[in-house]
Amino acid sequence: MFSSNRKSAAPSVGAATSLIARGVTVRGDVHFSGALHLDGTVEGSIHADLSGDGVLTVSETGNVVGRIEVPHAVINGGVKGDVNVAERLELAPLARVDGDVHYQVLEMAAGAQVNGKMIHQAPVTVRQLAQQAIDAAPALT
Repeated sequence: MFSSNRKSAAPSVGAATSLIARGVTVRGDVHFSGALHLDGTVEGSIHADLSGDGVLTVSETGNVVGRIEVPHAVINGGVKGDVNVAERLELAPLARVDGDVHYQVLEMAAGAQVNGKMIHQAPVTVRQLAQQAIDAAPALT
């Protein structure tokens, strides 16, 4: 009856959700699948498979000092480092990003701050995929 073309940033059913609680500091890189909710601090990079459905949520008490590379992200805390989101990025009112932001779809609330470049990444088109296939095929001579 009701339909929506908007993709949900929520992980798929059955995907695990991990929590880094307030007061916890993780020093080192974090790799995850499913969902990661960050209320604490990560001093290192955060990665999820860019072709997957990983969702990173950084709450208002969460902080990241390092690079973020995920398919989906909702940021409402602090990030000191570049952010590379393959699909959808939501910057909530308390978001503070010191670094370059790469995104495909962006939702930015009033009050969110970005101190760096905002770089839009267009999705690959059918024409580009066809050209890549032509370039990869052996030449007929």
